[in-house]
Amino acid sequence: MAGRQARRRITRHNRQDSTNGRVHVHHRGQQVIEFPVAAIATWGAVVVFGNVLLTRLGAPLPAIPVLIFAGSAIGSGMLSFTHILFAAVAAAMLGDCVWFAAGRRFGRRLVDGLARFSLTAATGVRHARALFERFGLPVVAVCKFVPGLALVTPPLMGTTSVAISAYFAWDAAGTLAWAAFWLLGGAAFAQQLSQFMAVVRSYGATIFDVIAVAAVLYVAYRYWQRVNFRRRIAHMKVSPEQLDAMMRSASPPVIVDARPESVRDEDPWLIPGALLLDLHSGEPLRARVFTREVVVYCFCENDSTSRKMCEHLHKEGFFHTRSLTGGLDAWRQCGYPVKPMPPRIEMFPAALART
Repeated sequence: MAGRQARRRITRHNRQDSTNGRVHVHHRGQQVIEFPVAAIATWGAVVVFGNVLLTRLGAPLPAIPVLIFAGSAIGSGMLSFTHILFAAVAAAMLGDCVWFAAGRRFGRRLVDGLARFSLTAATGVRHARALFERFGLPVVAVCKFVPGLALVTPPLMGTTSVAISAYFAWDAAGTLAWAAFWLLGGAAFAQQLSQFMAVVRSYGATIFDVIAVAAVLYVAYRYWQRVNFRRRIAHMKVSPEQLDAMMRSASPPVIVDARPESVRDEDPWLIPGALLLDLHSGEPLRARVFTREVVVYCFCENDSTSRKMCEHLHKEGFFHTRSLTGGLDAWRQCGYPVKPMPPRIEMFPAALART
């Protein structure tokens, strides 16, 4: 009964021409979109699969708009919800499997490479580590709903000792919820999307033009963020050579290790004299910090944790705060000494460093 009513509602808005096998989507008597029925039925799931797979592998393609418009086609009766949902989930799981396997094979080198390649990935790695340390494996189920976490979470989980079966169970649950959410959203707002497409067609454009423009704007926005962030923190950098000279001076700086706890466990070495960043401390900064320069380091060249901390401390009036260029890796590569992390080490209160 419900299915017949749904088909009647669809018929009021759409009309299929049996002579040429095309669907004409109408709104208020005006044709909005014209699609070959066979092409939609044959290639709809393939397009969704390919788009989601490329997105999950890291290509700068928008997956959510494609899922939304696929959902609107489902609401119009042109696509099967089951087929499209399966295609989206299978593609996302395949992409996650590739990244998880790569993380398990190459370890922290892969995650560091992602952080160097993209400021968004560097921020995502930092947030994903913090969430995983706090909430554990269930964070995998919600990562696809959080911008910046979807791409970095699978390889990051691959570097940990989590069980493969447990990871993919949570990943499958989250992927299913993610794909169903956007498909059902597109189906629920099919009429509004038709109105939007009517406006787009009035300007001589198509849905592909809309998706392309959205992708270009997104990439341009992320690039602007990257350039702007680098410009803001350009004067906050210090090279390993400069830090070594500062440590030998009469007034050595306060050195802060801002690496996440999980990274410190894997690599329990630090720069001599460094304090550990304590993000959970509510203590005020010690008086000596006000008169001494502060140098913050993390573990890779493009890690945003130390740079964001420096930027925040600058806003609070601590103008003698810098970030070590290249992090601990660059310090080692220059041949400077590191020491094992002792069982007990002084913590650096970071109430002012929270972002």
